[in-house]
Amino acid sequence: MELSVNGSKIFCYTGGKAFDAAKPTAIFIHGVLNDHSVWVLQTRYFAHHGWNVLALDLPGHGKSSGDPPVSVEAAADFMLALMDAAALDKAALIGHSFGALIALETAARAPQRVSQLALVGAAYPMKVSPVLLEASQNDPEKAIALVNTFSHATLAPPPSALGPGTWLYGSSRALMRRVQASNPRVNVFHTGFKACDSYAAGDAAMHKVTAPTLFVLGRQDQMTPPKAAQSLVKAAQRGTVAMVPGGHQMMLEAPEAVLAALREFLTP
Repeated sequence: MELSVNGSKIFCYTGGKAFDAAKPTAIFIHGVLNDHSVWVLQTRYFAHHGWNVLALDLPGHGKSSGDPPVSVEAAADFMLALMDAAALDKAALIGHSFGALIALETAARAPQRVSQLALVGAAYPMKVSPVLLEASQNDPEKAIALVNTFSHATLAPPPSALGPGTWLYGSSRALMRRVQASNPRVNVFHTGFKACDSYAAGDAAMHKVTAPTLFVLGRQDQMTPPKAAQSLVKAAQRGTVAMVPGGHQMMLEAPEAVLAALREFLTP
């Protein structure tokens, strides 16, 4: 499904189902140098169990045109414009990592438009190490290797636990290379990392959120360890925490556990 947002074509994966205005909608937001595909295992379930699903490629990423957001605040403005383009008064927002910050800021800016908020692999502040920030700009291949080393726990060593022919480290590196190559004009890797590193409104935003909020945190997450989300957890008015196995890419590494947490939380 394509939506026209601020003059750009934005791709949204719908889980194989046509959009139905009579159903509740869940919007899934990916993290830095990812795209809609990181949510495929969860979104397919919800699309076939009573929900509209919009798993977007952020502007300038993957199949979406436009300029990539240079800040969390700019991305939140985009999210509200996307909801307008889809004629959505209200939706559940589910975000991972950078996407979690975007979902949080969106819910803070328009609390009445967010029915539920799920923050997966969230942290605040979401500081990026100087080494990674520099590498994302000057040596993206090195940065991709570093991120994938820290983003996966030992649940999925080669050939991984998902079945023959799958290898999460390799497939994640391939995805990041593909997303980086999808935009020859802008280094979306560095842009995304810089937006995470610069975001300074997390606690204040959390205080403004009125929707029920779920924190899905990976026990072995080295990129955004569970302790790094505690200020947000404390600031949430209606927050709950689900601890799941796996590292930062828990949606792929522990898909059933993440789905179970979201399924229990997301009620139409």
